[in-house]
Amino acid sequence: MAAEKPILIFDGKCGFCRIWIDYWRQLTGDRVEYLASQEVGNRFPQIPTEDYAESVQLVHPDGTVISGARAVFKTLDKEKLYGWVSGPSEFAYRFIARRRSFFHHVTRLAFGTRIEPARFAATQWLFLRALAAIYALAFGSLAFQIVGLFGERGIAPVVRFLGSLDATGSPIRFLAVPSIFWLGADDNTLTAVCFAGVVLAAMLFLTGFTNGKFERFILVLLFVLHLSLVAVGQDFLAFQWDMLLLEAGFLAIFLGRNRIVPWLFRWLTFRLFFLSGAVKLLSGDPNWRNFSALGFHWHTQPLPTVGAWYADKLPSGFQHFATAATLGSELLIPFLILFPRRLRITAACWLIALQILILATGNYTYFNLLTLALCWFLFDDQALLRFVPRQNRETLARGPAGRAAAWAVAAVVLVLSVLHMAESLRGRLPAPFTAILRYTTPLRIVNDYGLFAVMTTQRNEIILEGSADGEAWTAYEFQYKPGKIAQAPRWVAPYQPRLDWQMWFAALGNYQSNPWFVSLAVRLLQGSEEVAGLLAYNPFPAQPPRYIRATVYQYTFTDSQTRARTGAWWQREQKGIYFPPVSLRGAVPQ
Repeated sequence: MAAEKPILIFDGKCGFCRIWIDYWRQLTGDRVEYLASQEVGNRFPQIPTEDYAESVQLVHPDGTVISGARAVFKTLDKEKLYGWVSGPSEFAYRFIARRRSFFHHVTRLAFGTRIEPARFAATQWLFLRALAAIYALAFGSLAFQIVGLFGERGIAPVVRFLGSLDATGSPIRFLAVPSIFWLGADDNTLTAVCFAGVVLAAMLFLTGFTNGKFERFILVLLFVLHLSLVAVGQDFLAFQWDMLLLEAGFLAIFLGRNRIVPWLFRWLTFRLFFLSGAVKLLSGDPNWRNFSALGFHWHTQPLPTVGAWYADKLPSGFQHFATAATLGSELLIPFLILFPRRLRITAACWLIALQILILATGNYTYFNLLTLALCWFLFDDQALLRFVPRQNRETLARGPAGRAAAWAVAAVVLVLSVLHMAESLRGRLPAPFTAILRYTTPLRIVNDYGLFAVMTTQRNEIILEGSADGEAWTAYEFQYKPGKIAQAPRWVAPYQPRLDWQMWFAALGNYQSNPWFVSLAVRLLQGSEEVAGLLAYNPFPAQPPRYIRATVYQYTFTDSQTRARTGAWWQREQKGIYFPPVSLRGAVPQ
């Protein structure tokens, strides 16, 4: 009697075969029957007995038989693909079949003794809860700073910024700056958008505990609001984590019952780490090439924690080792992301440990938390299902984003990411490719990455001072950046004091290349309460100073003996004037 469905016959004594047959059985369900060759006896006389030891045999219901790679493709319902790769696939099949014992060990090393189809329902559930929390942190952190930064009496008013663009009359100004603030950007609107982001993030978090309704719509709104802020944020919203959140938030919109978008998240994680390492070597900075960079990093990074003070005291041999390990973690470990499950999980654990060490020694806002969340896509449901509350497991399967939409997004992301990587690694691209990047970059759906390409070896700090008479000067104190030498470095992440961060960048250059700094001085001279609210201490609460100036000091950590004797965490030396004394009437004669 003819069989009712195809039968795949395999060598039951082959451990390699048993592992993969078990995996295929999960993929095909009851569509295909599987039999060990030792069990079939004389049931299929058309197949020579010796053929069972050479390759798998697929017997169709009509009695016809195919074998080798073609049988595998047919079993998995991928015969159309076989037509494109028949030659190479048959060669690879024969190569592996003759070395099954070796590849059995490789399979166990890479996958384990049981392979399961990759599923990402639990991964997505956990990631979206983390993404919601990070969105809430990003919007909430900005809500209490936005008026001082971008309000009508802020440092970089959005109204003035958009007005200057509007005056150009350029037809592409709305594409260059995609933002809802073209409709209005008064102080109340700016604040309302931030709090709306917090509310939407809370709603996104809670949808995972209900039925997930409106989840995708909320993700779209969060992306639009965050893009609107970044587009008008100028220097204060141009950090890599702002861009990373946009790219991750964009991909999250298309999560669903497909494996395409989770792989795009893995590709994003690879690019993030690999480019961070590549730019360090391509910059030509000798401190990375001779492994001395971390000897400077602990005290020169923007906002170190108290853990950085202790890391700074470790022996120079450790600093060289840590630098080499950092480069290896960024240049080599990411390639394991592209490998099978066990190696990929090994990479995930390594990269997660790296992020935890960075969290302990530096304040990088929500960047490390977002990077940790991205690393979850290096796992799968087999590893992460246990972390989803039991009562929510039955609601994990989200509605499909549409395979056509997912493939379209994949095509766009892959093309743009390859162009961005080529530009980062090789320099300027031919004109047509540069044009593509120029017109797509404002949307921030694919971005460049790479921190600390050139290691800062000295820490210059700008001390901003005011005076009522031009003789006695009193320093403004910032919330978190180094100022008083007795003030210990603080943990502030995931909050980002954006003015404090920008002051670090300003110290790398001069005030002429940082026009926002001049605006900061003017606002303090005008007595802007919104700008003064960004500081920890305003020495002129009753009325603004008549004069403002800024002095540059070089800061380093104290050694252990000095710290024990004086209580100081920092020591400093005055280097000169950063910003000469000015009043609202202009520069003050020296």
